[in-house]
Amino acid sequence: MDFVLVMLICSGLPGNECKPMPTPIVEFKNYHNCIYYAYDYSSKLLKDMSPNFVDQYKAFTQFDCKETSKVTT
Repeated sequence: MDFVLVMLICSGLPGNECKPMPTPIVEFKNYHNCIYYAYDYSSKLLKDMSPNFVDQYKAFTQFDCKETSKVTT
């Protein structure tokens, strides 16, 4: 069973919704590799944002690893 990362960028300010964001298209052979990658990737994204942006919008990420369905012929 393979997994792909699904990630959202969110704001802690009232009235703002989480928005899907581009993530690397990588298929993981198991859940734990996917979720470990998600935490590392999320940390990198937030560190690459300016501290003012993160503070102003109370920015954070949400993510999950979803099973992919393989088509066999």
